[in-house]
Amino acid sequence: MKYVFLLLTAISIMGFPTNSSAQGKPKPVYFYAWGGNPAVNDYIRWAAKELRPQGIQLQHVKVADIAEVVKQLVDGQSNADLIWINGENFHALKQADRLMPILTELNIKERLNDQLSWQSDFGEPVADLEVPWGVGQFYLLTCNTCVAGDHISAAELLEYAAEHPGRITYPKPPEFHGTTFLKSLLLSLSEQDEAFLKPVDAVDAEKLTAPLWTYLDELQPLLWQGGENYPSSAAQQLNWFANKQLDVAPSFNPNEVKTLVNQGRVPAGTKRITLGDAAITNSHYLAIPKSSGHPQAAKQVITFFLSEAAQRKKADLSGWGDPTVLDIALPDTPAMLPVAAEFHVSWQAYLEQQWQQRYPR
Repeated sequence: MKYVFLLLTAISIMGFPTNSSAQGKPKPVYFYAWGGNPAVNDYIRWAAKELRPQGIQLQHVKVADIAEVVKQLVDGQSNADLIWINGENFHALKQADRLMPILTELNIKERLNDQLSWQSDFGEPVADLEVPWGVGQFYLLTCNTCVAGDHISAAELLEYAAEHPGRITYPKPPEFHGTTFLKSLLLSLSEQDEAFLKPVDAVDAEKLTAPLWTYLDELQPLLWQGGENYPSSAAQQLNWFANKQLDVAPSFNPNEVKTLVNQGRVPAGTKRITLGDAAITNSHYLAIPKSSGHPQAAKQVITFFLSEAAQRKKADLSGWGDPTVLDIALPDTPAMLPVAAEFHVSWQAYLEQQWQQRYPR
């Protein structure tokens, strides 16, 4: 034993790593990400376990609204190493010059599926500052006998609400699903879809949105609780749908209808329908703040998240079921819905402000 000890000491002095020195102290990566979905949380826990042998301690800092973290980053008061963002939150951090260029350095562009149009985030060029992680498509979950076919127009939804008062609602804007519900109605009511790809101050927004407010004035009294109250989140509305209190619930995951049925969280006959002819589609991204205390470790986490193994695990219908951004075939997952382009980022705040002025609760 004495000779073994002397040998290990000599190896350590010469700079060759022993088992303990090779492992070293794990590098923490504080990952600020939405924590409102158990399947997402389980996936991040799985990733943290997989990353431990690489010397990474992934800490999921669960947030209800990433906008709070964005404000802290703009003010220089956050310890975030990695963030899950898109849309107006990306736009705010880009404008404030708070994000680190990473996309080119990570050398993953050739593996990404270009058909997803990930290069633009709510009309804002990604510009090397974030990496696509998954795909979102907005649609409604409904019972198999509630709506015929695979889509429902705004006019048909109003007719359904009139025939089934109190069975329809949507999350209260500025909740993301609620705002996208408004966008989907706008697309169904308008013949000028391309106008919504432009900044809101570059078009006649008041004229374009007039049909929406007229429509909502008619829909409001037909909503759940007469439009006096709204679900605070998509998760809350999903629970009410699962308990058969409502006939619809919104989702941004095109695979979620299958994962929820598989997990027994919604009735077996649940199906997905688009509000309008197509689903508003966008990507969600990973980004590293310039203020990160562990940028190299954060890049290592992104590299893992964009590996084929991690993307396949993320798309697994027994778990999160979030579609892959890689150019690989996943035959067991549902087909993507027809695509409608996401609105320019400036429409987000405009629609939310206008809605809140008209329907204060």
